[in-house]
Amino acid sequence: MTEDRRNAPYTYADAGVSIAGGNALVRAIAPLARATRRAGADADLGGFGGFFDLRAAGFSDPLLVAANDGVGTKLKLAIDHDRHAGVGIDLVAMCANDLIVQGAEPLFFLDYYATGRLDNAVAEQVVASIAEGCKIAGCALIGGETAEMPGMYAEGDYDLAGFCVGAVERSAVLTGSAIAPGDVILGMASSGVHSNGFSLVRRLAADKAWRLDRPALFDPDRLLIDALMAPTRIYVKSLLPLVRERRIDGLAHITGGGLLENIPRVLPAGCHATVDADAWPQPRLMAFLQAQGAIEPAEMARTFNCGIGMAVIVKADAADAVTAALEAAGETIFRIGTVDAGERGCTVRGSAETWSARGDWTATHHA
Repeated sequence: MTEDRRNAPYTYADAGVSIAGGNALVRAIAPLARATRRAGADADLGGFGGFFDLRAAGFSDPLLVAANDGVGTKLKLAIDHDRHAGVGIDLVAMCANDLIVQGAEPLFFLDYYATGRLDNAVAEQVVASIAEGCKIAGCALIGGETAEMPGMYAEGDYDLAGFCVGAVERSAVLTGSAIAPGDVILGMASSGVHSNGFSLVRRLAADKAWRLDRPALFDPDRLLIDALMAPTRIYVKSLLPLVRERRIDGLAHITGGGLLENIPRVLPAGCHATVDADAWPQPRLMAFLQAQGAIEPAEMARTFNCGIGMAVIVKADAADAVTAALEAAGETIFRIGTVDAGERGCTVRGSAETWSARGDWTATHHA
């Protein structure tokens, strides 16, 4: 029998929102935010906004650069398989990597965590990974919002959004205007699928009845779910010194749209990127995805990063030195292509058997 509440006093908790739980979460994550302190930020939580002191961070004539993003349907795999400890790194990476391509140093980060019913144990894992991502990127976690919204999300579901602000001296903005035919394109290896293409990954998982809790066919020492959930690599600290030294002409973060659609975003008119898919080994995870879905090479090039998380465009005579510097910083680098004269866009080409092709192939996108 339903309780008659016509005369009973209501509380917010009756509607499914726990103020006490939210306050407990803030107390729990405050030390995580403090651990991301950097010059210019206190990284304390609890106020109505977060402050950042650009002068204390060492800038004299800066432009601010802002980026926001999410993790996409990769979150659904995290929720369904209790893999929350890396998605915060994904969240930071998707924003911070977008700032470095403008030449900007990520300064501070804010997150938005929304759920139907707050599970503090899950939320703490997520925020801890956001803080870890901020430390990797060198930015401070100075605030965020936790929204408990009953009826908006299915039981156990949550969503994330991230907002990152960086700065670059006005004279050092990386616009891509220095890119010219004859430049070399270097590829920085990705750590996996990163955070794009997961709607297709999840469709394959369902249609092919993958056992995600079993060792991967391509790596028996690793569960398939863990291979898929590997956090997005954050390239900021490796690239920032080279950007400041003006040794890089342009950068393209390889996200949704893959190699084909992201590289042209930084090219000036009259420049066309030619990428040689034979120039680096196809990662076993990418080969697995392609085989499972019988995905054509051109579709791979516009859906997944295909093993390249960041494209670095440099002058030909600087390619060896930049490669050495990035490798010294812990990156794996491949020389994957060139910038040619032509219509603004990108062509990815490979020979027979590259990416399981039956013959020589090309895929072209014009911006």
